[in-house]
Amino acid sequence: MSAVLQVENLRKHFVTKKGFPRPKTVTVRAVEDVSFTIGEGEAFGLVGESGCGKSTVARALLRLIEPDAGRVLYRGEDFRAARGEALKSFRRRMQIVFQDPYSSLDPRQSIGSALVEPMRVHGIAEGAAARRRAAALLEEVGLPPAALDRFPHEFSGGQRQRIGIARALTVEPELIIADEPVSALDVSVQAQVLLLMKELRQRRGLAFLFVSHDLSVVRWFCDRVAVMYLGRIVEEGPAARVLAEPMHPYARILRDASPVPDPARRAALPRIMGEIPSAANPPPGCPFHPRCAQAMDVCSRTLPRWTPAPGEGQGGVACHLHG
Repeated sequence: MSAVLQVENLRKHFVTKKGFPRPKTVTVRAVEDVSFTIGEGEAFGLVGESGCGKSTVARALLRLIEPDAGRVLYRGEDFRAARGEALKSFRRRMQIVFQDPYSSLDPRQSIGSALVEPMRVHGIAEGAAARRRAAALLEEVGLPPAALDRFPHEFSGGQRQRIGIARALTVEPELIIADEPVSALDVSVQAQVLLLMKELRQRRGLAFLFVSHDLSVVRWFCDRVAVMYLGRIVEEGPAARVLAEPMHPYARILRDASPVPDPARRAALPRIMGEIPSAANPPPGCPFHPRCAQAMDVCSRTLPRWTPAPGEGQGGVACHLHG
């Protein structure tokens, strides 16, 4: 399986000012040395607690925010170096579905206009032809063509997310970055939208970067998964292996804290001690060591190396327990 997207040592820091009355300049290390690969037609999950840097990675890949360092290769071509028409071409092949289906749509723009505009910008279709394509896309995501002349406020949250998916499909992308696409929806609607995305993936051969904090969704949708903590990937591998037999203590706690719909397996959910350290002042060594029940002296001094998991294609882990 050839790679659609290769991410190498991606880094993104934000500089801000904090404090009163004499504010100090603070550097927030949102993403630090993140690397992964997504193959053709593959669904790759990126999971972790809120604030771990998942959404920053998603936006940095599309250069909605510019990364500070690292390489983003789309089919071997350097996306970060692209300018002008080359950047426009890359943008056509990679699209994003945002978390909030309402704020991602212009309330003053009709649905038809929102779908037709990307086609016109990329020279795909114009006029009546573009409108016919837009109507076909709405039908593909489960909405009537009559929705073209309506506005975002006239739809429910699930319907707006379907419109967001249709808009991403207008330029025929190969990779969809889905940033918490169902977290703002009711559970019953979540299932419908997830089924739609899975059908589109199979029908169109789409690859996905699926950002989520919900492990049950990732387990069902994704082929491989990476676990992030404080801006770094601490474990990566096939979803079946990582979620069944996690190697990193943090990944294990995330797995155990994910509810299982089985009364016979009812158990007290584990708790992680302490608070997430600030990305503006991360701890030395392993970023998880202040909260880890298995921490050793070396964990507070040295950043763990990446260690391959046993077995070919099983990913790896950054943890001194396996170094």
